[in-house]
Formats: sequence, structure tokens, C-alpha cells
Amino acid sequence: MLDLRQCRLHLVRPVLTRIGAYSRAAENLVIGTAVQESRLRYLRQLQDGPARGLYQMEPDTHDDIWENYLAFRPELRAGVESFLAASQDRIEQLVWNFAYATAMCRVHYLRVPHPLPDAGDIAGLASYWKRHYNTELGRGTVDEFVRHYETYVVRSAED
Repeated sequence: MLDLRQCRLHLVRPVLTRIGAYSRAAENLVIGTAVQESRLRYLRQLQDGPARGLYQMEPDTHDDIWENYLAFRPELRAGVESFLAASQDRIEQLVWNFAYATAMCRVHYLRVPHPLPDAGDIAGLASYWKRHYNTELGRGTVDEFVRHYETYVVRSAED
């Protein structure tokens, strides 16, 4: 598992800042998403599923973000593109290009018209994740998100 403090300070915060989408709530939501989706450990979905990367983004979601959101926001698109490795498949970059995957996770949430919960409202962040990232059809639960956040994120802040 990646060190959460380093992940926060050297990956999530700088990426969100660079694309102009930083807030403490966004940072906590993105970190919570990674902890819930992959435990900051798995880079491909288990059982040969389609999801990829620390945030377990599915290729269809990835492509929809590019076609229906970033295509109409040139400044944000340029920020996300700045993380891409040239001549490499974008979907496969979700697996190994942590900065790109982080930017795409944040952009996924930017598409939601509802404001983010407060940064310290873990149950609110969990509900937001469930509604807008995992969806009602996903296997993850709000309680599971909260439990993982408290186990991994809160504990790492205390170490």
C-alpha cells in the first residue's frame, strides 16, 4: 500500500492544484475514493474486470469524461493532458500513471452539479462517492467507505 501522507502531499494535492480543482474536501474525497476502490494497492480490477488504476475507473467512464466533458472545457482538458505520457494508451495510463489517474478521478467528480460535502464530513463524502462514483448498482457501500477511510486515512494521520 502506498503511504497515505505521501500520496496526499506529493500526488493528490499537487495534481488537483495543477488542474485548478483543489479543495480540502476534494482532496479527502479523492483519497477516500482510492482507499475504497483499490486500498491504494490494486492497479487492475480483480477477477479480470475492466476497472483500472488506484481509483478503479472503468474504460467507458474514462471515455465518456473525454467525449462529453473535457471536450468542452479546453483549459481543464489541457491541464489533464499535461499529465499524459506521449504515444501511450490513455486507458492503460490509468494503471501506471498515478498523476493522470488522479486528475481523471477529480474530473469525474467535477461533472457532478452538486457541491462537495465538508472536508471533515466523512459520511457525507462516502455518500457522495456512492451516488456519483460507485453508483447505486456498485457493490461498495457508504458504511464500507467510512470504515476504510477511518481505518486507513485517519490512522495514517495519527502515525
